[in-house]
Amino acid sequence: MSTSTTASVSTHILDTSIGRPAEGVAIRLSARSGRDADWQALGGSATDADGRCKDLPALPEGTTHVRLDFAVEPYFEKKQADAQQDAPANRDSDARSVFFPEVAITFAVVPGEHYHVPLLLNPFGYSVYRGS
Repeated sequence: MSTSTTASVSTHILDTSIGRPAEGVAIRLSARSGRDADWQALGGSATDADGRCKDLPALPEGTTHVRLDFAVEPYFEKKQADAQQDAPANRDSDARSVFFPEVAITFAVVPGEHYHVPLLLNPFGYSVYRGS
């Protein structure tokens, strides 16, 4: 059992529409110390080539809830622009690049536990779970 007085968080994103990690997705981390407390922005990072975000800020002591905000719209816009550059005949100027421009995941934590929260993502849906 861990002797840490705070919880820790990690995440990664897999783009299920292509079966690959989602690189370059900005992630913001916030925490609060109680259901009625205000959210405290802790900072953020972006996913690497493996879809992982290895440098999220540490959680403050007393954290009970964590929120991960994933900015997925810029990722899908870039992916769509790259695809259009490769195949200009398939352009559809009216197509939306993503239905969910942001994904916000909120979860409860207890001190000493590690929480790995993977995001499975595609342009029209997402799934999240507590990993290991």
